[in-house]
Amino acid sequence: MKVAIVGVSGAVGQEFLSILEQRNFHIDELVLFGSARSAGKEYTFRGKTLKVKELAHNDDFRGIDIALTSAGGGTSIDYASTITRHGTLMIDNSSAFRMENDVPLVVPEVNAEDAKNRPRNIIANPNCTTIQMVVALKPIEDLSHITKIYLSTYQSASGAGAAAMHELEEQTRQWANNETLSVDKFPHQLAFNVLPQVDKFMENDYTKEEMKTFYETQKIMHSDVLVSTTCVRVPVLRAHSEAIWCETERALTVEEVKEAFKKAKGITVEDDSRAAKYPMPLYVANQDNVFVGRIRKDLANPNGIAFWCVGDQLRKGAALNAIQIAEYVVENKLL
Repeated sequence: MKVAIVGVSGAVGQEFLSILEQRNFHIDELVLFGSARSAGKEYTFRGKTLKVKELAHNDDFRGIDIALTSAGGGTSIDYASTITRHGTLMIDNSSAFRMENDVPLVVPEVNAEDAKNRPRNIIANPNCTTIQMVVALKPIEDLSHITKIYLSTYQSASGAGAAAMHELEEQTRQWANNETLSVDKFPHQLAFNVLPQVDKFMENDYTKEEMKTFYETQKIMHSDVLVSTTCVRVPVLRAHSEAIWCETERALTVEEVKEAFKKAKGITVEDDSRAAKYPMPLYVANQDNVFVGRIRKDLANPNGIAFWCVGDQLRKGAALNAIQIAEYVVENKLL
């Protein structure tokens, strides 16, 4: 098994490297690719020192079975044919191909079998906010079809990359030292603030991030569900939180929803209000599972369920999900 990481120096690329090291995923050879700026850098993987190759339009992907790519949408579009033309499966973390009809959009706990039909030999990794939400919603959907979702997100700085995390840390240091705060990666100061904007605004005044949750959820769940979202950036370094309200065709009890969550793959339930036990990004960071809590009936809708959901968006929201797709493909002999 020969695997490549494209964009290894970025935040998600580093997670690819870390998670592949941790998981029992058979790799005979790992090849690292990056930009001209990253070429020549060295990283250690399973005791071996690997040097980053510059990504180029050549035959470097000949013989590579799977390429995990996270170098931005423009790069993915530009290099897709170069990566796949010799038979390499491209599992792409950018938004470039997510809504293409001939590219499956996969969360293994929800729609793993979609990975079997990939005419372009590309599988898209969904947006981080969508991934953790659909993992949590799948057990509910299995109980009764979900017709509507209202979602509010509380997204960490790491969702905007390693430089954004550094900016939050630097702003906090500057604030503590009574210095002028530097603002570059976000529209406004993030430290000691919340920003009701993640990504650019669209013509309908929803942001691009908010519209991703609408269209991606429908595609992944093969559903006509309607999703209305407000995405908010919060001064947290890592792990996204979500407040989710969903309406089902049949009224569900809290007890049956909790039981479904407990039986579901990839979900950890932390739900004890009397003991103030619920998921928090401080403790969910670097965890693989999606954590749920605050599970309760929606007081405004007899067919509604409300709950709180937290996940590490660099792991399950990005790198881990892509690697789980690769594991599914290999285990089911789909290469």
